[in-house]
Amino acid sequence: MLGASVAATRSPACALRLAQHMFGTLLCPEKSTVSNLVCARGGQHGDWTADYRLYSRDGRVDESKLFGAVRRELLAHLPPDQALVVGLDDTIVRKSGRHIHGAGFKRDPLGPAFQTNLVMAQRYLQLSAAWPLPGGGARLVPLDFLHAPTPAKPPKKAAPQDQRAYREQLKQHNLNRQALGRIRQLREDLPAARRLVLNGDGSYTNKTILRGLPEGCVYIGRTRKDCALHHPPAGPLAATGRRPVYGAPAPTPEELRSDDSVPWQTVRVFAAGKSHQVRLKTLGPVLWRKTGAAMPLRVVVIAPLAYRLRKGSKLLYRQPAYLLCTDPDLPLQQFVQWYFWRWGIEVNFREEKTLVGTGQAHVRTEPSNQHLPAVTVAAYAMLWAAALAAIADYGTLPCLRPPKWRQPPSGDHPLPSTGELLRLLRHEVWAGALHPDTFGHFVTHPPDDAKLEKLIPNLPASLFDAA
Repeated sequence: MLGASVAATRSPACALRLAQHMFGTLLCPEKSTVSNLVCARGGQHGDWTADYRLYSRDGRVDESKLFGAVRRELLAHLPPDQALVVGLDDTIVRKSGRHIHGAGFKRDPLGPAFQTNLVMAQRYLQLSAAWPLPGGGARLVPLDFLHAPTPAKPPKKAAPQDQRAYREQLKQHNLNRQALGRIRQLREDLPAARRLVLNGDGSYTNKTILRGLPEGCVYIGRTRKDCALHHPPAGPLAATGRRPVYGAPAPTPEELRSDDSVPWQTVRVFAAGKSHQVRLKTLGPVLWRKTGAAMPLRVVVIAPLAYRLRKGSKLLYRQPAYLLCTDPDLPLQQFVQWYFWRWGIEVNFREEKTLVGTGQAHVRTEPSNQHLPAVTVAAYAMLWAAALAAIADYGTLPCLRPPKWRQPPSGDHPLPSTGELLRLLRHEVWAGALHPDTFGHFVTHPPDDAKLEKLIPNLPASLFDAA
């Protein structure tokens, strides 16, 4: 972590402070505010202004260098002929202040389906790469984290040139355009022989992303069930007139799902800790007017998996998934497995905001709201990259014994949770200082002949074994 901090900063003092902040992000049991990071590194009795200036001024921290160290570690453990599978998505971080850069009213994705909830929040874009595991699973590790705010809208009585400038900013700072820029940057950082596979949801399956993909990229994403598709042009060319670009209309994804003449196929994929038999239908190559006639696509419809809320309850079904892929020749099993890996980015969002504290710092300026959250995500990515590299090299990690009520992970190659990794890191850092003599100056032992009414708390056990 210190080596990556040296590459990401301009001076040794900034590198040391940045490494201390990243360790503090993983070790601090409270919110990841700058003041708590100062206390975590033991600087609460000195001048703390340098800790704030580290993020509030441009050029002092380059988080792309931190993510670059994670990317190199991942590629070192990935076979040369295997594609790099990357999940693409955005998330919101709730805020309470209106003067924070990029904060505004955003749609709450966790709100009820029948009511659109608006919350004050910031929006961030993330790219997470898959670290393949034995058995077909994968753990996604963040490779990029970008603050993607919406430009501030001018007042109604603003000058016409200000209104035009605002509309142009909306086009340039569109979330899809920013995502495409990060994809192109990642493609440039990868070796030319390494294939890049991108997984996105329906908001990124559009003309901007698909037409702007650089060479050597494959996109897999969800689409609408009524997406209008066409077959490639067929038949002899006419003697006169213009050559047709699109053929006859193809069935929509929903029509393909409900067509009984098209048989269901079955493939086995690994998801949620075990293997599943997935039923699907496919059609390709097809053309979509959004992407143009030069990009043949494959459409795949995945039937919903049956599940029960509890043992003996009613059998329920999820919604079917309608997918598009820019590589019609991609094997179906690989196609579906790579898409199932995309769920890992949702896990990353939850753990970054709850366990690591991404977005909890009270900072207002534009550089601070980019650098500080990205540094916390980079610390999270380095934690998982180090753990996965150790598991790949040695087969397992010496994790602490879990509580009695917690079931051990199942499978031949179980992965520890992020909470277990954080407790293991805290044990390695604090265990040398936690021994009975350390707390003897303030612990009062009861007399030998006294009857104990309550158990004496065990501080090390409370720190390391707490859920």
